[in-house]
Amino acid sequence: MERIMPFEATTEPRNPPTTRASELSLVGGMPMHVIDTLLYDWPCAIAERLAWLAPLLARITVGWVFAMTGWGKLHSLQKVIDYFTDIGIPYPQIQAPFASANEFVCGLLVLLGLATRVASIPLIVVMLVAIRSAQWENVESAAALFGLVEWLYIAIFAWLAIAGPGPVSLDSLIARALKRSRY
Repeated sequence: MERIMPFEATTEPRNPPTTRASELSLVGGMPMHVIDTLLYDWPCAIAERLAWLAPLLARITVGWVFAMTGWGKLHSLQKVIDYFTDIGIPYPQIQAPFASANEFVCGLLVLLGLATRVASIPLIVVMLVAIRSAQWENVESAAALFGLVEWLYIAIFAWLAIAGPGPVSLDSLIARALKRSRY
């Protein structure tokens, strides 16, 4: 496939390249198409083949973290209730079991890739509440907010909610069984 430089674009029959254009087609003694292939084509081809890996790693990581912390909180509810009371969360006797169960159940769903888009939303809410109630005094700027691990979780859950769980998931298996194109 012939490449046309932007300054050469025309509807007229193509003239032989000028000296300047032919000089630009060599970079460091290598033809431009070789550099193009090395810097764009190969990475894109590899990324396309590994597209299943990013959502799988994200799901396993955050799903495991939330399932395990939720499980731990469910088995130490009084400590969680006391902590929620200390930081001023209203109705800690209701909120603590609710947040803990949310983390455990939704974390498991994300880990398995089952109802991932739906399960990500309550976990985003839990992290927003955590930032507002426990971390807000540490947020003095956007950089401070983006540096919080809770914000990182929000970003990952937002990505999973939008992009979906990926092809290595129960959602994908169910979609294939139901002959749906999306999971």
